[in-house]
Amino acid sequence: MADFSDYKARVRDSWEEGDYRVIAESTLPAAQALLDACAISAGQEVLDVAAGNGNLALLAAREGAAVVASDLTPGMVAMGEARTSGEGYDVEWCVADVESLPFDDGRFDCCASVFGAMFAPRPELAAEEMFRVVRPGGTVGLVSWTPEGFQGRVFAVGNKYVPMPEGVPVPSHWGIEETARERLSGLASSIVFERHMIRHEFESPEGWFDFVSNAGPSKRRMESASEEDREAMRADLLELIDEFNQADDGSVLVDAEYLVVVARKRG
Repeated sequence: MADFSDYKARVRDSWEEGDYRVIAESTLPAAQALLDACAISAGQEVLDVAAGNGNLALLAAREGAAVVASDLTPGMVAMGEARTSGEGYDVEWCVADVESLPFDDGRFDCCASVFGAMFAPRPELAAEEMFRVVRPGGTVGLVSWTPEGFQGRVFAVGNKYVPMPEGVPVPSHWGIEETARERLSGLASSIVFERHMIRHEFESPEGWFDFVSNAGPSKRRMESASEEDREAMRADLLELIDEFNQADDGSVLVDAEYLVVVARKRG
């Protein structure tokens, strides 16, 4: 089985670019939705996987949970640690790969990931690891963009010009209920799905492009394309924005769909 170490190294390094705090601010509602769906509360032990700068970790800590947050990128861990400690919460942070979590079996009541674990190149292994570290009867929660939603379509445009490495599945397939069920059915006693939207508002399409440049992998992808492909990609993205845009005054108002998955570990 390929370990995708080179791919992971590129992804890890790419997230050091841009200002991720801008991205995290936009995805905070999805973290709240997952917190609520998993019923995270005081007294629980919670692991936030691929935590970024800690949206879910911070929300869980505010609820009174004992929280551990992990991310593949050291810069994210440093940023998240500064954020949670700055707000006075004792969140334990560590660098870790969702496909090889450094935690004992059954340590947590809940293991959750917001737009993070969906990017693991071996989704079945990531799922197994998340379930392994959860106690029987505990929950595993995932938030993923849907492939037919705005952000999923954005990824598809990027993949058209800069394809994913061979063997790496499309990340937004976690946003397909049937696929998520297939990947989790052998591990979970029950699986619940919810669909939500995140609203993006910008003064112009150019504002959206500025926003996206804060997502390191997206920035790298655009830069790695030829000048001709960059122009074609930009044209395709402008068409996509126009397709989803609900505003008619030159501004951008787009709702991006995501899927919340809550799976309970067999007892």
